[in-house]
Amino acid sequence: MSRIAYVNGRYVPFAGARVHIEDRGYQFADGVYEVCAVRGGKLVDEAPHLARLDRSLQEMHIRPPVASAALAHIMRETIRRNAVGDGLVYLQVTRGVARRDHAFPATAKPSLVVTARNLSIEKYEAWAASGVAVKSMPETRWARCDIKSVALLPNVLAKQSAREAGAFEAWFVDGDGHVTEGASTTAWIVDAAGVLRTRKLGNEILPGVTRGELLPMCRQLGIQVAEKAFTIAEAKAAREAFITAATIGVIPVVKLDGSVVGDGRPGPVAKRLRAAYWADRA
Repeated sequence: MSRIAYVNGRYVPFAGARVHIEDRGYQFADGVYEVCAVRGGKLVDEAPHLARLDRSLQEMHIRPPVASAALAHIMRETIRRNAVGDGLVYLQVTRGVARRDHAFPATAKPSLVVTARNLSIEKYEAWAASGVAVKSMPETRWARCDIKSVALLPNVLAKQSAREAGAFEAWFVDGDGHVTEGASTTAWIVDAAGVLRTRKLGNEILPGVTRGELLPMCRQLGIQVAEKAFTIAEAKAAREAFITAATIGVIPVVKLDGSVVGDGRPGPVAKRLRAAYWADRA
């Protein structure tokens, strides 16, 4: 079947979906986005994703393009029209179309695009079973990484550098030598003392939805967890490491900058959390 996209009030064939050349998302990356996983045709962690979208819009001073209930309906209808069973739904909101000028336009109407597609869950399961490699690199992004902006060029360059080095993901490292997060994931380690660690929230990192769901789950499972930054040296000496994101859930990291993490196999904490996370959303 042909794919269908929602673009500013209309469901249109994906191949023919269009936005104006002076949309500020294209001109200035003046917009935000969200990605929600879909499992069994149902949205995963819908409420926190939409809450984060609202926060990003507020921080960017962009008006919501539609009411929350209407957006939820559009997401579900896009999933239905594309017959997505296991996959994702992507939504992007920009400030809208206006004559090119850096300052906010006075009358532009926000643009909304929603797409959905199936993904290979088997591929993710294979990554989880074997673990992945990560490459570290200096932090090069702007100072408001807590906003889920479409301005992702540093992330794209980092991800490409990682792939060229044979790694799955890149971890950014700040000026103090601490890991911030991945190019498209949250970074975690189980340190040498057995404490699960991930950086505390701040402008330096995106408030990952999966991260937010896992923290209380860890406490319920009796896993000692601390929102505390870690260095690359600590990560290399860690018992295990993993990354999280909406579509992948929990994926173990078994190699960092060419060095084996832990015993080079997915660790017990990562495996336990991955199983618990998806079981809770079945």
